[in-house]
Amino acid sequence: MSGMSALLEPGALVRHPGQPDWGLGQVQSNIGGKVTVNFEHAGKRVIDISRVELDLVIEP
Repeated sequence: MSGMSALLEPGALVRHPGQPDWGLGQVQSNIGGKVTVNFEHAGKRVIDISRVELDLVIEP
């Protein structure tokens, strides 16, 4: 796994930069560059992180 992909582990919070209306998402799994994310307003989506760079949300 490279850089960003290694940070996308189950439980991590993310946002999709191209779909802000999906809301906050929680990573469910990260297998072979395909990240399953459960978004507040869009449900579960499988994101190919070679095509979309998810924004990692760091909560204090």
